[in-house]
Amino acid sequence: MRSSKTATDARLTELFLDMLAAEQGAGVNTLDAYRRDLTDFSDFLGRQCQNFAGAGTDALRDYLADLDVRGFKSSSVARRLSAMRHLFRFLLNERIRSDDPAAILSGPKRGRGLPKVLSIADVDRMLTRAKELTEAEKASPQARLRAMRLYCLLEVLYATGLRVSELVALPLSAARRDARMIVVRGKGNKERLVPLNDASRQAMVDYLAAMEALKPEKKKNAVASKWLFPSFGESGHLTRQHFARDLKELAAASGLAPRLVSPHVLRHAFASHLLHNGADLRIVQTLLGHTDISTTQIYTHVVEERLKSLVRDLHPLAEK
Repeated sequence: MRSSKTATDARLTELFLDMLAAEQGAGVNTLDAYRRDLTDFSDFLGRQCQNFAGAGTDALRDYLADLDVRGFKSSSVARRLSAMRHLFRFLLNERIRSDDPAAILSGPKRGRGLPKVLSIADVDRMLTRAKELTEAEKASPQARLRAMRLYCLLEVLYATGLRVSELVALPLSAARRDARMIVVRGKGNKERLVPLNDASRQAMVDYLAAMEALKPEKKKNAVASKWLFPSFGESGHLTRQHFARDLKELAAASGLAPRLVSPHVLRHAFASHLLHNGADLRIVQTLLGHTDISTTQIYTHVVEERLKSLVRDLHPLAEK
């Protein structure tokens, strides 16, 4: 593929995103993030009367400095720089440019923060409260169904550690009564097998039964949605944002600070609690769908704390 150097930034961005989708299997969320970052970069260059095809290294440095002035965190600046590097490498490979102005840029130094993790007791409080909401006597059938959906989502998330995008897009087939494993399609369109525990399987069965019971009689034999958590929205299934809002409301009802609770925090809890109880890091990597073990190693602080406590409690010369 060759393109004129006079191509607009918007056109070059779309060509770049098409490549990511076709060659690297980038998902919708990844593509949207790249598009937002590159649009902001293009807007900055436009104010300097420059574009992707002609900008030099100094212009890129000016953009990174502008992000700093605007108060962007180092992690956000590093992500923008990564998007620029990928873009200019693509333009060089496609001979749209003869150089790579991002090649010599260095990103901001940043430490990798530890993930927020809920305790086992915190997760248990949320599960208990979610279960109580499904059994509320004065709740309408619709409210009870919403409560059962939330309880089901919570049980499945904590049992599997799925990404929220994977969770809300689970197919109806995942709820088969005899299913011990589910096939999950994750980042890069890669599939992996994830085991289910008894609680999550039962929560799915109960939720589906409640959903079927609430159907109008004339729709009993209608073709069911292909999604486990259907919605009337464009995607056809529950959105990540809707689930996140419901989860924060549940956190507040459970006596937890809503700002500390999100679907991703529960994914962290799944991984951390497994490691705390002796799971192998490689197994956790597989369950989470991490391509690189270094991504999973952020949880090793849990293992380190466990080893310290074991030495403290079991070593024969430890102080009693």
